[in-house]
Amino acid sequence: MSGVNSAIVNPTRMEQARLKNKLLVAKKGHKRLKDKRDELMRRFLNLIDENIMLRKKVEKGISEANQSLVLAKAVMGEENLSRALLQKKTELEVNVESKNIMNTQIPSFDFEGRGLNAESEVYSYGFAFTSGDLDTGLRGLADVFPYMIKLAETEKACQLMAAEIERTRRRVNALEYVMIPE
Repeated sequence: MSGVNSAIVNPTRMEQARLKNKLLVAKKGHKRLKDKRDELMRRFLNLIDENIMLRKKVEKGISEANQSLVLAKAVMGEENLSRALLQKKTELEVNVESKNIMNTQIPSFDFEGRGLNAESEVYSYGFAFTSGDLDTGLRGLADVFPYMIKLAETEKACQLMAAEIERTRRRVNALEYVMIPE
Protein backbone atom coordinates (compact mmCIF):
# COMPACT_ATOMS: atom_id res chain seq x y z
CA MET A 1 0.00 0.00 0.00
CA SER A 2 1.22 3.47 -0.78
CA GLY A 3 0.68 6.56 1.39
CA VAL A 4 -3.01 6.82 0.44
CA ASN A 5 -5.57 6.03 3.14
CA SER A 6 -7.90 3.41 1.83
CA ALA A 7 -11.11 3.37 3.78
CA ILE A 8 -13.63 0.62 3.35
CA VAL A 9 -16.91 2.13 2.16
CA ASN A 10 -20.24 0.35 1.91
CA PRO A 11 -21.46 0.71 -1.70
CA THR A 12 -24.99 1.83 -0.88
CA ARG A 13 -27.00 4.88 -1.90
CA MET A 14 -27.25 6.00 1.71
CA GLU A 15 -23.48 5.89 2.03
CA GLN A 16 -23.05 7.73 -1.28
CA ALA A 17 -25.47 10.46 -0.16
CA ARG A 18 -23.67 10.75 3.18
CA LEU A 19 -20.27 11.07 1.48
CA LYS A 20 -21.60 13.67 -1.00
CA ASN A 21 -22.99 15.70 1.90
CA LYS A 22 -19.67 15.39 3.76
CA LEU A 23 -17.78 16.54 0.64
CA LEU A 24 -20.12 19.52 0.19
CA VAL A 25 -19.64 20.59 3.82
CA ALA A 26 -15.86 20.16 3.51
CA LYS A 27 -15.76 22.34 0.36
CA LYS A 28 -17.85 25.07 1.99
CA GLY A 29 -15.68 24.95 5.11
CA HIS A 30 -12.57 25.08 2.94
CA LYS A 31 -13.78 28.20 1.14
CA ARG A 32 -14.74 29.94 4.38
CA LEU A 33 -11.42 29.10 6.00
CA LYS A 34 -9.53 30.37 2.95
CA ASP A 35 -11.50 33.62 3.11
CA LYS A 36 -10.77 33.89 6.83
CA ARG A 37 -7.06 33.26 6.23
CA ASP A 38 -6.93 35.92 3.51
CA GLU A 39 -8.70 38.50 5.69
CA LEU A 40 -6.46 37.69 8.65
CA MET A 41 -3.41 38.17 6.44
CA ARG A 42 -4.71 41.54 5.23
CA ARG A 43 -5.33 42.75 8.78
CA PHE A 44 -2.01 41.28 9.95
CA LEU A 45 -0.08 43.22 7.30
CA ASN A 46 -1.86 46.43 8.33
CA LEU A 47 -0.90 45.74 11.96
CA ILE A 48 2.71 45.14 10.94
CA ASP A 49 2.82 48.53 9.19
CA GLU A 50 1.36 50.23 12.27
CA ASN A 51 3.81 48.34 14.50
CA ILE A 52 6.81 49.52 12.45
CA MET A 53 5.63 53.14 12.58
CA LEU A 54 5.02 53.01 16.34
CA ARG A 55 8.35 51.28 17.02
CA LYS A 56 10.24 54.01 15.15
CA LYS A 57 8.38 56.72 17.05
CA VAL A 58 8.96 55.06 20.44
CA GLU A 59 12.63 54.36 19.78
CA LYS A 60 13.21 57.94 18.65
CA GLY A 61 11.40 59.36 21.71
CA ILE A 62 13.24 57.11 24.15
CA SER A 63 16.57 57.89 22.51
CA GLU A 64 15.98 61.65 22.80
CA ALA A 65 14.83 61.33 26.42
CA ASN A 66 17.84 59.16 27.22
CA GLN A 67 20.20 61.78 25.78
CA SER A 68 18.62 64.44 27.97
CA LEU A 69 18.86 62.21 31.04
CA VAL A 70 22.53 61.46 30.35
CA LEU A 71 23.20 65.20 30.13
CA ALA A 72 21.28 65.76 33.36
CA LYS A 73 23.37 63.07 35.07
CA ALA A 74 26.57 64.72 33.86
CA VAL A 75 25.46 68.15 35.13
CA MET A 76 23.79 67.13 38.40
CA GLY A 77 25.75 64.07 39.39
CA GLU A 78 24.37 60.58 39.89
CA GLU A 79 23.40 61.06 43.54
CA ASN A 80 21.36 64.24 42.94
CA LEU A 81 19.70 62.69 39.88
CA SER A 82 18.74 59.59 41.86
CA ARG A 83 17.37 61.70 44.70
CA ALA A 84 15.27 63.78 42.28
CA LEU A 85 13.86 60.69 40.55
CA LEU A 86 13.01 58.79 43.74
CA GLN A 87 10.09 61.06 44.60
CA LYS A 88 6.90 59.49 43.23
CA LYS A 89 4.23 61.79 41.89
CA THR A 90 2.64 60.09 38.87
CA GLU A 91 0.25 57.17 39.23
CA LEU A 92 -0.83 55.06 36.28
CA GLU A 93 -3.50 52.45 35.84
CA VAL A 94 -3.56 50.28 32.74
CA ASN A 95 -6.91 48.73 31.82
CA VAL A 96 -6.84 45.63 29.63
CA GLU A 97 -9.86 44.72 27.55
CA SER A 98 -10.13 42.41 24.58
CA LYS A 99 -11.73 42.77 21.21
CA ASN A 100 -12.69 39.98 18.85
CA ILE A 101 -11.13 40.12 15.38
CA MET A 102 -12.00 37.16 13.18
CA ASN A 103 -12.56 34.92 16.22
CA THR A 104 -9.23 35.98 17.77
CA GLN A 105 -9.20 37.76 21.11
CA ILE A 106 -6.91 40.78 20.73
CA PRO A 107 -5.99 42.82 23.84
CA SER A 108 -6.76 46.51 23.98
CA PHE A 109 -4.78 48.58 26.48
CA ASP A 110 -6.00 51.85 27.87
CA PHE A 111 -4.31 53.81 30.59
CA GLU A 112 -5.39 56.44 33.02
CA GLY A 113 -2.75 58.46 34.72
CA ARG A 114 -2.83 61.19 37.25
CA GLY A 115 -0.01 63.59 36.57
CA LEU A 116 0.99 62.59 33.06
CA ASN A 117 -0.53 65.52 31.23
CA ALA A 118 -0.18 68.39 33.67
CA GLU A 119 3.20 70.04 33.25
CA SER A 120 3.62 70.61 36.98
CA GLU A 121 2.80 67.00 37.89
CA VAL A 122 5.31 65.28 35.58
CA TYR A 123 8.17 66.65 37.63
CA SER A 124 8.27 65.22 41.13
CA TYR A 125 11.15 67.37 42.36
CA GLY A 126 12.00 70.97 43.02
CA PHE A 127 13.55 72.95 40.20
CA ALA A 128 16.21 74.71 42.30
CA PHE A 129 18.74 71.87 42.43
CA THR A 130 18.00 70.07 39.16
CA SER A 131 19.01 70.52 35.55
CA GLY A 132 16.72 71.58 32.72
CA ASP A 133 17.90 68.48 30.87
CA LEU A 134 16.17 66.34 33.51
CA ASP A 135 12.92 68.20 32.83
CA THR A 136 13.34 67.64 29.09
CA GLY A 137 14.08 63.95 29.55
CA LEU A 138 11.10 63.30 31.81
CA ARG A 139 8.76 65.29 29.55
CA GLY A 140 10.02 63.24 26.61
CA LEU A 141 9.31 59.99 28.43
CA ALA A 142 5.84 61.20 29.42
CA ASP A 143 5.16 62.16 25.79
CA VAL A 144 6.28 58.79 24.41
CA PHE A 145 4.43 56.70 27.02
CA PRO A 146 1.07 56.53 25.15
CA TYR A 147 2.91 55.29 22.06
CA MET A 148 4.64 52.64 24.17
CA ILE A 149 1.25 51.35 25.36
CA LYS A 150 -0.06 51.32 21.78
CA LEU A 151 3.10 49.52 20.61
CA ALA A 152 2.63 46.82 23.26
CA GLU A 153 -0.97 46.40 22.11
CA THR A 154 -0.06 46.06 18.42
CA GLU A 155 2.85 43.69 19.09
CA LYS A 156 0.62 41.38 21.13
CA ALA A 157 -2.06 41.60 18.44
CA CYS A 158 0.53 40.64 15.80
CA GLN A 159 1.61 37.62 17.84
CA LEU A 160 -1.96 36.41 18.36
CA MET A 161 -2.97 36.99 14.75
CA ALA A 162 0.13 35.18 13.47
CA ALA A 163 -0.80 32.17 15.61
CA GLU A 164 -4.40 32.27 14.31
CA ILE A 165 -3.18 32.55 10.71
CA GLU A 166 -1.01 29.48 11.25
CA ARG A 167 -3.92 27.50 12.75
CA THR A 168 -6.20 28.53 9.89
CA ARG A 169 -3.55 27.68 7.29
CA ARG A 170 -3.20 24.20 8.78
CA ARG A 171 -6.96 23.66 8.69
CA VAL A 172 -7.15 24.83 5.07
CA ASN A 173 -4.33 22.48 4.11
CA ALA A 174 -5.90 19.57 5.99
CA LEU A 175 -9.16 20.07 4.12
CA GLU A 176 -7.48 20.71 0.78
CA TYR A 177 -4.95 17.88 0.81
CA VAL A 178 -6.51 15.25 3.10
CA MET A 179 -10.25 15.48 3.69
CA ILE A 180 -11.50 16.57 0.26
CA PRO A 181 -9.33 14.13 -1.78
CA GLU A 182 -10.52 11.24 0.42
